[in-house]
This record gives sequence, C-alpha cells and structure tokens, in this order.
Amino acid sequence: MLYAIFNLFGGLIGLVLILLVIAALTGNVFFVVKQQHAVIIERLGKFHRIVGAGFHAKIPFIDRKAATVSLRTMKNGFDIDVKTEDNVTIGLEVSAQYHVSYDMGSSPADSGVYKSYYMLQQPVAQMRDFITDALRSSIPVYTLDEVFAKKDDIAKDVNATVSEQMDAYGFTLVSTLITKIALPAEVEDSMNQINAAQRTKAAAQDLAEADRIRRVTEAKAEAEAMEKAGEGIANQRKAIALGIKDSLETIQETGVGNDEANQLFMFTQWTEMMSEFAKSGKAATVVLPTDFRDSTSMFEQIITADQAGEGIKVPAVDPVE
Repeated sequence: MLYAIFNLFGGLIGLVLILLVIAALTGNVFFVVKQQHAVIIERLGKFHRIVGAGFHAKIPFIDRKAATVSLRTMKNGFDIDVKTEDNVTIGLEVSAQYHVSYDMGSSPADSGVYKSYYMLQQPVAQMRDFITDALRSSIPVYTLDEVFAKKDDIAKDVNATVSEQMDAYGFTLVSTLITKIALPAEVEDSMNQINAAQRTKAAAQDLAEADRIRRVTEAKAEAEAMEKAGEGIANQRKAIALGIKDSLETIQETGVGNDEANQLFMFTQWTEMMSEFAKSGKAATVVLPTDFRDSTSMFEQIITADQAGEGIKVPAVDPVE
C-alpha cells in the first residue's frame, strides 16, 4: 500500500517537472512581436535576422531576442543657446520628431532597424549634438530681427542637414521645429520700447496726415466758395450794368440828353443810397456832394473825406436846388 502511494506521488512529481520543462522550452521558442515594432534575433551572439509584428518561433538557447526596436515616431525637445549676427545671445527651444528608418535596404545589415541598434548607442544625444552644431552654424549669419522673421526657414535648413547625418545611423528626422526664442530681459525690454516708439511715431504720422488732408479739404472748399462768390458778384455787377444801361436807354427815349440822363441817374442812385443809409443808422461817416449839378466832383469829395479819417462827419454845404 505504501509502495503504491510512493509510486503515485513520484509519478505526479515527474509529470509536474515535465510540464515545467515543456513550458520553459515553449516560452523560449515562441514569441509575439507587437505592431509597429521589430525584433532583432541573434544566433550564438551574432546577428541572424529581423522579424516584424506577428507570431514567431526561435531555437531555444541558441537564438535570442537581442532587442525590440520601436518603429513609432518619437519626439524630443532641446534647449540650445546661440548668438546672432548682432551679438545677442538667445535661447532656442527646439522640438525634433524622428523614427527608425523604414528602409529595409538590399540586405538586413543595410536596414534602418539594424543601423539604429548596432551603429549608434545614444541616438538622442547624437541628434542633439547635430542640431546644436547646425543651429550655431546658421544663426550667426542672421540678426535678431531676422531670426524671428525667418525662424521656419532656419528650422527647415537645419532639418535637411541633420536628416542626412542621422540617416547614416538608421534614423529619419521627420521635422525640426523652433518652438520658442527666449531673449535676455534687457534685450526684451529694449525691443518693447522700440516697438512702442515706432507705434507712437506711426500714430503721429497718421494724425499729421489726417490734419493735412483736413486742411487741404478746407482750403479747397474755401477756394470753391470764393470762386462761386466771385461768380455771384460778377453776375450781380453784370445785372446791375445791364439794369443801368436799360434805365439810361429808357430815360434817353424821353428826349433827355446823355449828360442830363447821366446826372439824373446818378442823383437817383444817390437818393436811394441816402435812404438806405438813413434806415441802417450804423454808419459813422456821411458824405454829401456840395453841388449835385457837378456830379463829376462827387468821387473827388468821397476820396477827400476818406483821407480826412474814419468817423468824421462831412455835412452838406449847399442845399439841393
């Protein structure tokens, strides 16, 4: 009875050991590679092959998974100090997107996966050095203002240069972006003051231009108004002249001579003027002819009175007969 029990326990232990051995061998034989990954298989320490995503098998204790390489795009940021052409030290924040090259090459040893694992031990540090060198070679040919204006062009040139260098190590540089340009505090304050002064200058120029336009517009309007006023005065005088001509012709039709007609017309005009003068009551000087029969002396008397000074009354000397 005891012998049978020992045989049973011994069989169970042996079965467990066999299962453990099988499990260990199976785990070392079969493996799964996830999507967007590649596994490098070495045989007895030497490169053997590269396998992609899926279910695979290898020889236990002879083959081993040397590395699992991610094929996804990765991102790293760097802080780099550079100097511009006008001797301003600025800090650049650079973002680089990269991935292991998908190129399989003519042989596995020429593939991006092989190069990324066997040719470069610290790819991120090496890429940083390449980008730093490229930026410190390109930035010094630009002034500070040009760096801001041509930031994207500079990044594209750096990306093209570093891509060629990283390709030799099995990496593809997707893009290089300059995400921030940090300035020294005193330089930033100076730039803000310059910008404020430029805006003030532009505002002053705009105000001056607006004032000039206003003045020109007003001058044009005044000139046009004066022109219209002159035309009105000319038309008025023309109408007066035509009226005088018609009046003289009417008087002459009654048989009165030219001299008498002129004197009669001037007397009529004078009486109308005196009537208006009396109605207004605002004039300070009264000029009366000494003799209405000698109308040619009227203008000489007006000139004499004007020369005598403003505000002087010149009363009539002789009454009208």
